[in-house]
Amino acid sequence: MHLPDSFYLGALDRVVERLGAGGHDGLLVTHPADVAYLVGFCYAVTERPVYLWIGADHDRFLLVPELDREYAEQQRSHAPVQTYFEYPGVTSPEEHLAALLRRRGLGSARIAYTSSVSVGTFAKLRAALPDATWATSDVVAGLRLTKAPEEIELHRQAADICDSMLAAGRAYIEEALAAGGELPREGEIARHVIGHGTDLVYQRYDRVVFTTKLAGGLVYAGPNAANPHGLPSSRRVQRGDTLILSLGAAVLSRFVESERTFVIGEPSADQRRYFEVARTAQNVGTEAMRVGRACADVNAECLGVIRDAGLGEYLRHRQGHGIGVQNHEAPWVEDGDPTPLAPGMVLSSEPGVYVPGHGGYRISDTVVVTDDGPERLTTYPRTLEENVIAA
Repeated sequence: MHLPDSFYLGALDRVVERLGAGGHDGLLVTHPADVAYLVGFCYAVTERPVYLWIGADHDRFLLVPELDREYAEQQRSHAPVQTYFEYPGVTSPEEHLAALLRRRGLGSARIAYTSSVSVGTFAKLRAALPDATWATSDVVAGLRLTKAPEEIELHRQAADICDSMLAAGRAYIEEALAAGGELPREGEIARHVIGHGTDLVYQRYDRVVFTTKLAGGLVYAGPNAANPHGLPSSRRVQRGDTLILSLGAAVLSRFVESERTFVIGEPSADQRRYFEVARTAQNVGTEAMRVGRACADVNAECLGVIRDAGLGEYLRHRQGHGIGVQNHEAPWVEDGDPTPLAPGMVLSSEPGVYVPGHGGYRISDTVVVTDDGPERLTTYPRTLEENVIAA
């Protein structure tokens, strides 16, 4: 599972171009998503740091713990691999990094670094390279805002897996209803759909790699569905429940979200009302995701549907966010982000209505912004009629 070499070489050229414009000698990258984006190395995050150096002269190296050396090489990481033995080490990883830079004549370099560097790590870096000058840089964040066609294809494949997870979750409940026994617990549904998505990834791809997860799921039913970031519980779903399946999947760490709201049994008048307001807001907000529009304006138009319906008190969050190598990343489809939408941006569109003591209603699609308008990568049915589970 790899992106073509041209993707990484193009990213390198764009980083170097921006480093030159900023007067920096190189860029130090520490965040696992940035490392995966720039050189294709996906790794498990532990206390052992990984450092990627990209020089303004195109020189680069990847400093990893020795136990990850073979893994980095197997992934055909697009930077020569250097290693340190262990953490914290008699010689620290930061001292190893400093030695590699000094050998290149960069002991007093002008170093740009990504803003994800922690305060503690930055102190260690400054101690190891006391003569260097440091400046934060958003160069990688800027590159990641828009996705290359090769990345969008990975998002498209992940969307197919995610939609299949929704179908698997619904089928799991329908089978329990047909059997006539107890319905499954929220946690059991979550385990089922996550297993289904993970299995699909391993069936379809060789050398599976990821930065955080292959598939994930949050399942909320009845009153629990009013808590948009609650964890699945031991509560069994019941006839009459509103049920949210909030699911995600990734292919080569290109993420997708696909979320749907179901009703188990004949919907009540309140369920119909809340569902239709959430669905209308999601459709309006999705259609507003057009080139040149500001994220803030799109969010306001979307959430305005809910407020105009008299349900503003049941809003708990923004319309959406960017999706890429991380499942949440810039830009943010929220009132405080003026970023104009551009072709190739991949976003979630997921407004919700959350009624305490009753339930929640959220429909989410992963959307790619194109010159011809928004394209929903996730395609599972959205209407209430299609998402009633007969009971």
